[in-house]
Amino acid sequence: MKPRRALIGPGLLAAAYMVGATFVALRSINLEFAFYALVMLALIGTVWWLDARVRLSTLSLWCLSIWGLAHMMGGTVPIPAHLAEPGEQQVLYSLRLGAWAPKYDQVVHAFGFFTTTLVAWRALNAAVGGVRSEEGTATGGVAPGRSLPPTFGPIFAAMMVSMGLSAMNEIIEFVATLVFTETNVGGYVNTGWDLVSNLTGCVIAGVLIRVTTARAHRPSSGPGSGRATASR
Repeated sequence: MKPRRALIGPGLLAAAYMVGATFVALRSINLEFAFYALVMLALIGTVWWLDARVRLSTLSLWCLSIWGLAHMMGGTVPIPAHLAEPGEQQVLYSLRLGAWAPKYDQVVHAFGFFTTTLVAWRALNAAVGGVRSEEGTATGGVAPGRSLPPTFGPIFAAMMVSMGLSAMNEIIEFVATLVFTETNVGGYVNTGWDLVSNLTGCVIAGVLIRVTTARAHRPSSGPGSGRATASR
């Protein structure tokens, strides 16, 4: 199947950092990170499958690819001991520039689930209004050509889909602690802050969805102004 043009740039970036990170992990015999590399490959395949069905936005595709890059760098890029959180491995994931600042890990979590909220919003819209072809015709969905209004209910639903995915992420990290004797996952407090960071990203994405899509649903001044305009 020929990839969409929007997939090419993010796909090439993902391929480049996957090759590089896998080489670093194998050279240092980092089995934990090899495990995460396999998870990443499964996720990349999932994104490809999902895009074929809902046509993710270019923004979402680039954000997903950059999220993967941030994740791969987090476990392979070394940092000085004085910049690492005490008691944690000296890699980018443990970076904290000051007591007031969030860890690199928490920033990556927030960005990642900001991104999955955008993906969830697109998928929910595709389930309702279908997917537009290059000719502009909507196919599939329960109400072809329509889109979800950017109100609290639909946006909250997208945020909760994303939070569900964030819980799956924590399960994957838990599995890593069971498989490997030493990990950089952290304990209960780390998991709690991960979830707070995930929720922060979801909320920011929810606000962005509200701001950027509300205009398309404003009543027009012409005939049929009582109906919302379906966004592409």
